[in-house]
Amino acid sequence: MTSYTPMIQQYLKVKSEYTDAFLFFRLGDFYELFFEDAVNASQILEITLTSRDGGSSERIPMCGVPHHAAQNYIETLIQKGYRVAICEQTEDPKQAKGVVKREVVRLITPGTIIEGKNMDGKSNHFIASAEEIDENRYAYAYLDLSTGEGTSVILTGTEKNLMQELQTLAIRELVVPEQLYVLLSDLAESQSILLSIEKTELESHAKDTFVEQIPMEVHAVCHRLINYLHRTQKRSLDHIQPFQFQEREELLTIDYHSKRNLELIQSIRGGDQKGSLYWLLDETMTAMGGRKLKQWLHQPLANRMKIEQRLGIVTELLEAYFIRADIRESLKEVYDLERLIGRISFGTASGRDLSQLRQSLLQVPLIKAQLLGSAKPALAESANQLDECVELLDLLARAIADHPPLSVKEGDIIRDGFHERLDELRDAKKNGKEWIAALEQKERQRTGIKGLKIGYNRIFGYFIEITKSNIHLADLTRYERKQTLANAERYITDELKEKESLILTAEEESLALEYSLFVDIREQVKQYIPQVQQLAAKVSELDVFTSFAEVSDQYRLTKPTFHDGRELSILNGRHPVVEKMMNKQHYVPNDCELTNKENMLLITGPNMSGKSTFMRQVAITVIMGQMGCYVPAEEAVLPVTDQIFTRIGAADDLAAGQSTFMVEMLESTYAITHATERSLLLFDEIGRGTSTYDGMALAQAMMEYIHTEIRANTLFSTHYHELTHLETQLDRLRNVHVAAVEQSGKVVFLHKVKSGPADKSYGIHVAELAKLPESILVRARDILSELEADKVLESNGNSSSVNEQLTFFHESTLEPEQQHEKIAKDPLNHDVLTLIREIDISGTTPMKALQLLYELQQKIGK
Repeated sequence: MTSYTPMIQQYLKVKSEYTDAFLFFRLGDFYELFFEDAVNASQILEITLTSRDGGSSERIPMCGVPHHAAQNYIETLIQKGYRVAICEQTEDPKQAKGVVKREVVRLITPGTIIEGKNMDGKSNHFIASAEEIDENRYAYAYLDLSTGEGTSVILTGTEKNLMQELQTLAIRELVVPEQLYVLLSDLAESQSILLSIEKTELESHAKDTFVEQIPMEVHAVCHRLINYLHRTQKRSLDHIQPFQFQEREELLTIDYHSKRNLELIQSIRGGDQKGSLYWLLDETMTAMGGRKLKQWLHQPLANRMKIEQRLGIVTELLEAYFIRADIRESLKEVYDLERLIGRISFGTASGRDLSQLRQSLLQVPLIKAQLLGSAKPALAESANQLDECVELLDLLARAIADHPPLSVKEGDIIRDGFHERLDELRDAKKNGKEWIAALEQKERQRTGIKGLKIGYNRIFGYFIEITKSNIHLADLTRYERKQTLANAERYITDELKEKESLILTAEEESLALEYSLFVDIREQVKQYIPQVQQLAAKVSELDVFTSFAEVSDQYRLTKPTFHDGRELSILNGRHPVVEKMMNKQHYVPNDCELTNKENMLLITGPNMSGKSTFMRQVAITVIMGQMGCYVPAEEAVLPVTDQIFTRIGAADDLAAGQSTFMVEMLESTYAITHATERSLLLFDEIGRGTSTYDGMALAQAMMEYIHTEIRANTLFSTHYHELTHLETQLDRLRNVHVAAVEQSGKVVFLHKVKSGPADKSYGIHVAELAKLPESILVRARDILSELEADKVLESNGNSSSVNEQLTFFHESTLEPEQQHEKIAKDPLNHDVLTLIREIDISGTTPMKALQLLYELQQKIGK
């Protein structure tokens, strides 16, 4: 059996409790990693791998990082999805008997990191927990450890819907019971979410405080999350607020696909915030405001009274331009109160953090005065909700220096005059140093050595240093040698020795006392955590309201009117993000009218004409309005919408092995099965991923079902002109089209939505704009002419050679057995059908499709 040294045995014992984490083991001024941790960490962090003797016959792999620089290395590991256990020395090495005691003081994971260069100030950093309630129902809770905000939710859907919801929130870590771990492992891995198991759910800390205002069905999932945080963080969590419950009927629900398709937080193409609705709306001045704006974007309101309250505040801020400008200037001086309080609760706050808290509180009276100066009722009410935290501000003003350092153990944090003994020690230290400076000057005069100096280091204390070339000038009977250097000698005198003791004692005691006072003040600040959190909530809301007013002013937005019915009327509506991206180009506005008699629009028109943009801008208008912001239109009368579903764009889900068409059908299914008559549905080009007749059949069946069964407000765009006849069959459906005209053989998109169906699709014109080779375009025009001619002949009861050659594409009145018999007798049809059957549609590129089309033409004699 291998016999390791006591220190390595201690390491192995600690590591056995944290097998799934990198163990940062404190040895002096370094964190060391051993064995497999060292090998893996050296590769990931690109640091040198060494080895050491551990008592066994083989040397142990080892690498390490300085403790003062460890944060960057830890962040790198966390960013890559790993856990890091921090193992510290828990006793003074000078007093230790045998191996110094060590224990893990914190487990840092992707969901529990609270600061660092990778954390975006304007984004929440959530960790979540999930449980299965019953079939097709999940409870989940998510919490930002850096701010203490927690939310609980009940979701109806599959485990895939659950993971998509979490993906929308950018969850990095999910805490689950063991039985759910297996079910979610593959989905979590595909979305780069770290799964962590927490077995306990009953032994919760302060249960009633965290879950007193939420339904029983979500208590267990909240308890599990809190237990996990207590177990891994091993410190105070006083800043964690009671969990809120997401009342679905109070909020506009937007599913994962719709948020992505509408580009609410990030653009689809670039994957960043530029080009998103958040990018347009974010004129916030504080990090708290930026996070609040994202929360409102994820969860707009569905309560008319609350929507109108928000709009009322925005209106008053919009009218009070100079007051709004003053408020925004004051907000610039407000730091991130929520995360400051989080660090104070955690015990990691520095003197600079307390200084920033004080600076932020100093702005509150100014902001209140500015709001009250407007004489507007909603702003006055907002002012009265701002707590100035007078006692806390007084404590920080008396105790904390104006410009404290980042370090908490090097002094200069506490203000002069706050503590009598500290002032005395500082005085002694200051006078002692002045005495040292005077002694240095006196010794120079006495010896005549201009280069003589009195210095200090931690090992040897104070000393008189004389270069060897000047030693003959000194009276060595007065000096006692202390240290010899290559070019100098260091000495001490009885006088200096006596003063050294006084100075060092004062300095050491001063630093210890100051650190103790700082820790005590930090503990006192914890008493005010709830007050500051309530203040932070109100300040962040005010920041968002001023941002809405600023954006409304800048982009010519209009106050919407909401009603309890279902009719929607938008006059000269615009897509604000597209308009901003276009810069100085003119954006063509459009109306949208959905009434009780006609609340389904079937939109036709060519590609690139603006059908998808028109649909998106209607949804964006609804979302902005229900957030409490003005909207991009000349006039907007809107119903309170409960859900928005979009089926826009096409993309394979390769990780799940699903084709474009399957993704399209799954998203459509989710929308149709969850929508109500108060929902807004946007369906773009349903059925294009399959054959023409299949696609048309599915599109028509969906429209009929939505029209008859759901009765929701619906925008449905299509290239299947055959579907426009539904206007005569579905009484609440109306045809509209996005206009385009042909000039000199070229298509010109007017981007204007007009009544009635489109006259043609202009597909070949669009292909020409895409620079498809001329030979293909010429051939495509010939084929199109023949097909259109064939269609005319068919309508007259005649036939043509083209019609005969393509009979296998048409529906037949023959029974299936008769059809097979007829085809079997025709070798040409048999060869063509065989080729068609072998085509892998989902894996066929556009160029390959053209090649297959060419082969088919050859077989039928073209």
